[in-house]
Amino acid sequence: MNLYLTSGTPEFMESIKKKHPNEQIYALHGIGNSVLLHETTNKTIFQAPRKYEILEAFGQFSEKGYFALQHIPISEEGKPIFEYKYTNLAPTLESEPGFIALRVLKPIKSDTYIILTEWSGPNSYEVWVKSHPMNFDDIVDKQQFFTGAPYVSTYSSTNEED
Repeated sequence: MNLYLTSGTPEFMESIKKKHPNEQIYALHGIGNSVLLHETTNKTIFQAPRKYEILEAFGQFSEKGYFALQHIPISEEGKPIFEYKYTNLAPTLESEPGFIALRVLKPIKSDTYIILTEWSGPNSYEVWVKSHPMNFDDIVDKQQFFTGAPYVSTYSSTNEED
């Protein structure tokens, strides 16, 4: 299974989603941008997507959630270590209050993995982050493991500007 991402204005993202009601497409709205997620075993309907292989999946995305995408740029040498350490996250998350879904995404044409989680709201996510910070302290040579600084982007499945 693959997951595809594309970006654009909220109106354009919603129009694409409405044109394809039989596809698993989710519109996520953030500050200043919106993205569409398309989960499929087939070819995507997006024209210029970012493609990811789903390494771990748990739960189903909902239409009304809070999404956190942890972007983690990993070197070629670090990829096997990252995949070994961070592809069994569901047992840690599944009993967390407010947790809905998880996808660990391996990039096809870039170096940035994504840990995508959906929560019932921002408070649930923040509580989890404080109690389970993404800790890379046990990685000896961070300069050879990372190709850039990890960062988080957050989105809501409803457009706050509506």
